[in-house]
Amino acid sequence: MIADASALALVPEDLSPVEGAPLMCAGITTFNCLRNSAAKPGDVVAVLGLGGLGHLGVQFAAKMGFRTAAITRGSDKEPLARRLGAQHYINNQTQDAAAELRKLGGAKVILATAPSSEAMAAALGGLAVNGTLMVIGVGGPIPASPMQLIGGRQSIKGWYSGTSIDSQDTLSFSVLSGVRPMNEVFPLERVAEAYDRMLSGQARFRVVLTTGN
Repeated sequence: MIADASALALVPEDLSPVEGAPLMCAGITTFNCLRNSAAKPGDVVAVLGLGGLGHLGVQFAAKMGFRTAAITRGSDKEPLARRLGAQHYINNQTQDAAAELRKLGGAKVILATAPSSEAMAAALGGLAVNGTLMVIGVGGPIPASPMQLIGGRQSIKGWYSGTSIDSQDTLSFSVLSGVRPMNEVFPLERVAEAYDRMLSGQARFRVVLTTGN
């Protein structure tokens, strides 16, 4: 094939194609979002959701030196969240996420990966002064109090993935820091099964197809 050099990313030799593929989508989105946020090492960064995006967001946040809090439904994912690097775990099914974040001093950034506008709105009150809700999970409208945003100088911001050089930076950082996606691997001839598993939400956490070549 012929491709413009500006659209290519160099894949480190230490990264397999199966590991690298999800990093070029979910990985670049979470990594690039966090490194372009206002958070600095030592700040509280909360990751809302622990799925395909969130399990990478927790890893990147921890490796970047943020005080990382994972927010998700139920208590069953706490061992995984802590294994990925989260220092704090908030079960937003039984706990008030905003109140728990305020106990930590407030979040400089809430990385909203779960496509739930209700969960985003519920966590919004946990932002610190000058904090930002960074939205990468696609949900519905997010209800927010103008007085809260004005009084706390807070903001809600969307983020996309990035460019080819951002992809290359994501791959390089992942190799250096040990960040890896959790994948389920299917051969190409089982693509329909793999697609159905992804749509059902049962995949943990990314589905990768291999050609066998």
